[in-house]
Amino acid sequence: QLQLVESGGGLVQAGGSLRLSCAASGRNFRIAAMYWYRQAPGKERELVASISSAGSANYDDSVKGRFTISRDNAKNTLYLQMNSLKPDDTAVYYCAGHIIRWSWGQGTQVTVSS
Repeated sequence: QLQLVESGGGLVQAGGSLRLSCAASGRNFRIAAMYWYRQAPGKERELVASISSAGSANYDDSVKGRFTISRDNAKNTLYLQMNSLKPDDTAVYYCAGHIIRWSWGQGTQVTVSS
């Protein structure tokens, strides 16, 4: 089971960038599939990006070409580099990991002003 803590959220103007980090505890981080989800007010939680234990990444169409998911297994850390941010990207961003069971972080707020 992983314990996950996100950081790096904040307020940014449209067109700006942020990098989210997710620090994971436990020795199993390197074998976990990892994910970034987000939830905007009044909307369901949605998958933004995922990365396999081997480093293969996938993205939702809404963020392709703007966001990059990556992982550093030596540091037990997952990242989400977000560029060209839009007001529609405003949401609470959650880090999640899956090894048999799901583990979730507490979320970090990202607000993009127009």
